[in-house]
Amino acid sequence: MTITLLILISVIIVALIFEYINGFHDCANAIATVVSTKVLSPKQAVFYAAFLEFIGALTGTHVAKTIGNGIVDGDMITLSVIFCALLAAVIWNLFTWFLGLPSSSSHALIGGLLGAAIVKAGFGVVHILTLMEKVIIPMFTSPIIGFAAGFLFMLGLIWIFYKSNPQVVNKKFRKLQLISSGLMAISHGSNDAQKTMGIITLALLSGGILNKAPSGDFEIPVYVIIICALTMAAGTMNGGWKIIKTMGHKIIKLKPIHGFAAETSAATIILTASHFGIPLSTTHVISTAIMGVGSTLHANSVKWRIVGNIITAWILTIPACMFISAFTYYVIEYIF
Repeated sequence: MTITLLILISVIIVALIFEYINGFHDCANAIATVVSTKVLSPKQAVFYAAFLEFIGALTGTHVAKTIGNGIVDGDMITLSVIFCALLAAVIWNLFTWFLGLPSSSSHALIGGLLGAAIVKAGFGVVHILTLMEKVIIPMFTSPIIGFAAGFLFMLGLIWIFYKSNPQVVNKKFRKLQLISSGLMAISHGSNDAQKTMGIITLALLSGGILNKAPSGDFEIPVYVIIICALTMAAGTMNGGWKIIKTMGHKIIKLKPIHGFAAETSAATIILTASHFGIPLSTTHVISTAIMGVGSTLHANSVKWRIVGNIITAWILTIPACMFISAFTYYVIEYIF
């Protein structure tokens, strides 16, 4: 077995570990509200979400192409760069999972890719316009849009049902929340699962296993799509209960109508982003949608201290992963 093939196998294994961790780290995006409102038991929720995330992962490859060839120059990326990027993302995800903070797996992976690529080939390897358009700008605008969408949608529901019996309303929305949480699971699969698809395809190209399509387009093999979809579904089935507790209980106390409003708002935004190939942070969107929904009750309904901790993790994710990845790449190059 050649060194290149050994490195390639290692990269694919770490990529699938990242995908698995992404599944249990971010499964709270899909099921936190439906568990906290007791519409489904935790066990029922993770199986439901896992199946629908698998379906969502099969819905397209626009985000995978952005990750694989849109943010950095694919021709300049080596297997070592990809390995360091994935390792940084895995370390950060495990760190924030341990703290119970819903950070962005997308931004962790992007930060890792940027850090190692810049150390390897300089700042010229970064596609600045694509980075700004599809990562940096959405990083700041998507939480605002998520908050506003959750707030306005919840206001509309309050206006429609304000004269209704609260018990009747909750009973109706317990059923409707099954639809909204399912939509959230599909949207998460459609965006997050694709990121690892792009990375593995990039690794296969770098390792000489794949050749570029005759058209020059960055194409994702079907077997990569299936493997990544299955891996994310498996991770989701194991659940990230610390983060589920943070999102489902610690930000606000949710009722079925609130969960429905937050999930429907967030899923709509994420599915739109997936269609346009934007590797959005599903964590940012659902978290801020929950905050927006909570703000319709009373400003004090949202536990802003917890929100502050979450925002700190968001801000630190890309630079922290850039540093971890760059340092790891430098050490590997120095040793070997």
